[in-house]
Amino acid sequence: MVARVIFGISIAGRYTRDERPSSQEEGEKMESVLVTGSEKMDLLSLFLSEITDLCKERGEKAFRARQIYEHLHVRGVRSFQEMTNLSLSLRESLDRDFAIASLGLVEEQVSRLDGTRKYLFALPDGNMIESVLMKYSYGLSVCISSQVGCRMGCRFCASTIGGKVRDLTAGEMLSQVTEIERLAGARVSHIVVMGSGEPFDNYDNLLRFLRLCGDGAGEKRSLRNITVSTSGLVEEILRFGGERLPVTLALSLHASNQKEREALMPIARKYEIKEVINACRVYFEKTGRRVTFEYSLVSGVNDSREAAERLGKLLSGFSCHVNLIPVNPVRERSFRQPSQREIQAFAAVLEKYGEHVTIRREMGRDIQGACGQLRAGYLKENG
Repeated sequence: MVARVIFGISIAGRYTRDERPSSQEEGEKMESVLVTGSEKMDLLSLFLSEITDLCKERGEKAFRARQIYEHLHVRGVRSFQEMTNLSLSLRESLDRDFAIASLGLVEEQVSRLDGTRKYLFALPDGNMIESVLMKYSYGLSVCISSQVGCRMGCRFCASTIGGKVRDLTAGEMLSQVTEIERLAGARVSHIVVMGSGEPFDNYDNLLRFLRLCGDGAGEKRSLRNITVSTSGLVEEILRFGGERLPVTLALSLHASNQKEREALMPIARKYEIKEVINACRVYFEKTGRRVTFEYSLVSGVNDSREAAERLGKLLSGFSCHVNLIPVNPVRERSFRQPSQREIQAFAAVLEKYGEHVTIRREMGRDIQGACGQLRAGYLKENG
């Protein structure tokens, strides 16, 4: 039985894009902060210094920028009219020329099994994204999306059904966290960028989001409590390691050899499995952050003892963490999860090789907890 709440919401807007300015650098900067579905720049995606520059251009004093920034990042204001310590003329001017990344709650599902909450949010352009709130002994963790849809094509994931629609701005990623905190009435302690989308396929906006999270002028969230998941884009893993942010990297591995991985993940046709593992080793060397390898166990596909032996050898000598995930059945896919006995046997083999292994606790099983399931179901029913 699922506790289910539906919220009626009027969705309007169409995806448009500003013309690129003559300067390529400025164009890339503008593109990364545009609100998709609007020609207005998203202030929530900007740093304090950038808002300060905008205020100076408009003849406003620098302290106004800090007021605006605190409204957005400390108080969570999503309407210029709520910024009552600004003059009416300034509020009207901001409302006319800028936007604030905002989400409309379309549907909320609450698990009766473990209290996990899954949210379907509408963006101003009518696109849908989903986020998940999970309760652990150490606090609340939220799993957010980085794109509308995904183009990686992983066979066990519902996010890829329909492909990628567009990237999310940094502000739209941040809004998922703050909106869930508002709905839950509690502060989130951990953030996982592991929802719909490939974060490294939206690299610049991801990096901006992370830097906004760690910005001392705002909420100042701990980057050590943030995990970024990737299907294995080697160049971006190496580039991300060069940023030297204290963020945990999670690699969606899901296989113990190249052939097995190609069958599950089309991205594997571009990168050899050993090349991906080596990129993760470089990330560890540059950041000192232990890498997590996500391994979805699919019955009859990658759960054999031989596969466990290969995985143990593949990761031998690497100070890492292997997170075994009993695959969450997806209506549009035919995969089944192994029995508990088979899962435990797989873990035992890895432990024999000295690997640190955990088996992910199944959460939100009764509310389509896997990535992309809620959005896919909603689109199928409503078009």
